[in-house]
Amino acid sequence: MDSVTDSETTKRRRLYDLLGELPPLDRPITPLLIAEAPGLHYDTETLLLDLNGSELVPAYFLRPRNAGSGPWPVVLYNHAHGYKYEIGKEEVLHGRPGQPQPPWGEVLADTGYAVLCLDMWSFGDRRGRTETALFREALWKGKVLWGMMVYDSLRAIDYLSTRPDVDSSRVATMGISMGSTMAWWIAALDPRIKVCVDLCCLTDFQALIDSRGLDGHGIYYFVPGLLKHFSTADINALIAPRPHLSLAGEYDALTPPAGLDRVDEALKETYAALDASPAWQLKRYAVGHHETAEMRFEALRFLRTWL
Repeated sequence: MDSVTDSETTKRRRLYDLLGELPPLDRPITPLLIAEAPGLHYDTETLLLDLNGSELVPAYFLRPRNAGSGPWPVVLYNHAHGYKYEIGKEEVLHGRPGQPQPPWGEVLADTGYAVLCLDMWSFGDRRGRTETALFREALWKGKVLWGMMVYDSLRAIDYLSTRPDVDSSRVATMGISMGSTMAWWIAALDPRIKVCVDLCCLTDFQALIDSRGLDGHGIYYFVPGLLKHFSTADINALIAPRPHLSLAGEYDALTPPAGLDRVDEALKETYAALDASPAWQLKRYAVGHHETAEMRFEALRFLRTWL
């Protein structure tokens, strides 16, 4: 995005302010490389990133083996939830139920992209305190668990910009389920994200209420006061005119079809007004809450086109 209007800046600030009391966005980031492992498709760096000042963030950075020495375009890959707290960042290396093989890390590296994936709060190497305990403690302290997660992801973009082997002008973000929601939130909040791909969680909030689907999402998902200021379409409109692909299942209870209709209609108008209609695409499939081979094909084609 070449420029940001005052209106967009104001909306982003208002959206970010709903995420509770967060650390400064300009605090120094200290990376610690704790292991390196060569592989057939990529070399893996195991990192501890001091992103938030209160808890180190374990992460994997994947360097593609067959794409020269860089700087590479990079994908910030956001892992899913699924109440599988033991997976976290391992998803990018090994996949998870509901995804085809091979895992996204291998696929992206073979396409020529570097990849960064973090453990979110309570997942992977950060598990030990439950999601509900973290949520309750955060509320007592004026914080929001989703805000804490979003903050770490935004700071991860800052970290990527410090790496000489990364092309910071070519940063994409993607994920499935919770990772999908993270992708469109951080793309909305940070114009440095050039391409957004979300799979199976472009959820219209009101449609989710109307379909009695709120219990399908973990407690992390809920931001106090959000619906007083923003709809799902309002948040996603902040990504425009940057390229955004959303892939959804018609039988996915987390993405009610009426809500997909609503978001699609609004974003088509937003992108058309910016003369950027081809950059917004919503593709829908007769499936539930899982990624299909066809979805993967479309996601890779979109990344190759726009990143």
